Amino acid sequence: MTGLDGFTDVLDYPMFVVTAAADGERGGCLVGFASQCSIDPPRFMAWLSTANRTYRVARRASHLAVHALGREQKPVAELFGGRTGDDTDKFDRVAWRPGDGGAPVLEDCCAWFVGRVEGRVDGGDHVGFLLAPVTHSPPGPVRPPLLRFGDVVDLSPGHPA
Repeated sequence: MTGLDGFTDVLDYPMFVVTAAADGERGGCLVGFASQCSIDPPRFMAWLSTANRTYRVARRASHLAVHALGREQKPVAELFGGRTGDDTDKFDRVAWRPGDGGAPVLEDCCAWFVGRVEGRVDGGDHVGFLLAPVTHSPPGPVRPPLLRFGDVVDLSPGHPA
């Protein structure tokens, strides 16, 4: 147990799928460490585990796509969080299209944006990607309940964090 566990154990973060493409490769993973970090200019930080294949693709990518999942989209979270791209082409199992910079945009999510990578921050076993939004999904008519950490806490990860 770390000194932070007592605090983080009570949090129920929203979960995201982050996707990237570079040099003919695609990657995507389930991410719990992500947040808007600036209003003006708008910026978002997504943290990727350095043990993850998606990180290896993302560090060569110019853009990343960030997808919010509705609570009913747990199968998408299981695919991107419970499988590794080292042995599974996750994109063969979902509808997607290339977005800005080639970042894969998932068709089945409640909201998404593609951000240009503005910088990277070493955070230990994760690297933060600072993203400047360039395109986004149209606004939906309602704000659906999002998939949260508590919904996937039992998921066995495809890669260790």
